[in-house]
Amino acid sequence: MCSARIFTVRRPCLSRSSIRAVVLPVVLCALSVGGHAAELPSQGQVIFAADFESAEAGSQLLGEPRFAAGFESPRALCIESQDGTASSSSSIRVRLPAESLRGCTVRGSAMVLSQDVSAKPNPWNGIKFMLAIETPDRKLWPQASLDTGTFDWKRAVFSTKIPADATAVTLMLGLEQVTGRVCFDDIKLVVAKSPLAAKPAPAPGIAFKGHDLPRLRGAMIGPRIDEEGLQTLGRGWNANLIRWQLIRHGRPGQPSSLSDYDAWLDGELQRLDAALPVCERYGIYVALDLHSPPGGKATVSGYIGSDDRLFTDRAVQEKFVDVWQRIAHRYKGVRTIWGFDLANEPVEEFVEEGCDDWHGLAERTARAIREIDPQRTIIVEAPPWGSPESLADFTPFAVPNVVYSAHMYVPHQFTHQGVHQRNQPPVMYPGEVAGKYWDKDALRAALRPVAEFQRTYNVHIYMGEFSAIRWAPGDSAHRYLRDVIEIFEENGWDWSYHAFREWNGWSVEHGPDRNDTRPAAEPTDRQRLLQEWFGRNQKPAWTRERSE
Repeated sequence: MCSARIFTVRRPCLSRSSIRAVVLPVVLCALSVGGHAAELPSQGQVIFAADFESAEAGSQLLGEPRFAAGFESPRALCIESQDGTASSSSSIRVRLPAESLRGCTVRGSAMVLSQDVSAKPNPWNGIKFMLAIETPDRKLWPQASLDTGTFDWKRAVFSTKIPADATAVTLMLGLEQVTGRVCFDDIKLVVAKSPLAAKPAPAPGIAFKGHDLPRLRGAMIGPRIDEEGLQTLGRGWNANLIRWQLIRHGRPGQPSSLSDYDAWLDGELQRLDAALPVCERYGIYVALDLHSPPGGKATVSGYIGSDDRLFTDRAVQEKFVDVWQRIAHRYKGVRTIWGFDLANEPVEEFVEEGCDDWHGLAERTARAIREIDPQRTIIVEAPPWGSPESLADFTPFAVPNVVYSAHMYVPHQFTHQGVHQRNQPPVMYPGEVAGKYWDKDALRAALRPVAEFQRTYNVHIYMGEFSAIRWAPGDSAHRYLRDVIEIFEENGWDWSYHAFREWNGWSVEHGPDRNDTRPAAEPTDRQRLLQEWFGRNQKPAWTRERSE
């Protein structure tokens, strides 16, 4: 049961307009009693709520907090800042019971009003309706996606899973590295999903791979690859796997339309149909990646990602299941297709009440596929972004023949240097990145959640994407790729490089000069590295049958 409590939040003044101390009247559920863990929090249980209407709260406020008319109410908490420097933060904080929330999925909602909030210097700055989560080895900042400028009251939302090893969870409200004024009202945090009472048991026997080869090694390919490209990759380089993107483009921020989704998908599948005989000829398995599921939103680079309405609209979720059922019917028994990668890098910024989270939606989809094709390999990435650490708090499905996948771009400041901001100082590997020294041991540590997931649950791992930008200084890109691949091989993981004949920035056929967009006259050290590993590949049985 819940009890009303008064929480005092004191924060030193960081700027002239910061709120120095605030006492919030809140409702906080008693999730632990007498120092002993209570029963697991139940779905729908309120963790925190505040509407700022209490007269008692006004008499207890310290400093000079500002209140204004709220959302359909007399009062809301307002925070102002006139200091937008890199060190500025005007905010209040509320500590939440981390130990009792471990493993819970939390849904946050609030009404927010913005007045003249300046542009964000970085995408993660601006208005903060956010949780700051600490674990022994990482920090997470799940937050609502909010614009800047001026806007009237609107709903802000986010969802996140509290890691099982969380040591601190803090609600943060305010402004970061921006100027202006923001008001908050009707704040509420609830348990959207209770933690599992116990981890699933490891799968019995030998981990399912979906193939009988020692290893699958290949590349993600550009969506317009031709037969010559497949021949080069499959015969010339001896790759035995491609990750085929079903990818849709649009204007940044624009959601995909369900009305024309089927026509787009049919066209993409016809392209795949034409390529499958070529893949069979050259001994290439296909991992079919739904890079643009229904309901996604266009990213900065233009492709439709795995977010937006996929987790806020039940009709979109039903469409997602239907799409995979159609694909399963179409390719049932097609031996060239190794597996179905359900969605690329899923992102659950917010899961609306009544919708499945990614785990629930993906497992439901896997069951629907399994009813049509009992043997097909199903490939699943974990949110957010399919990163290595995403598997730290993920659990396997109670569905057979599933392979789990992650993407490796850590540290991002090295692998993506100059991709989004051209005039950045060069970042070396091995070397210090953002105050931490990165070498092979550091990469191995970053990949530890993947290895531990593999061992804990006895499942097979597929590293679906990894790369380093070609203009990384010196031979940094080569060294990074070499170390990452060796770690993959140590653990027995299948892998596909990102990417072959897609964008020249990731191309191993191009040299280190970013201004030279022509393929190199001689194979690069990165190309030779891939070819060396591909040279160890064995080909699928059907290729051997053709040659006999």
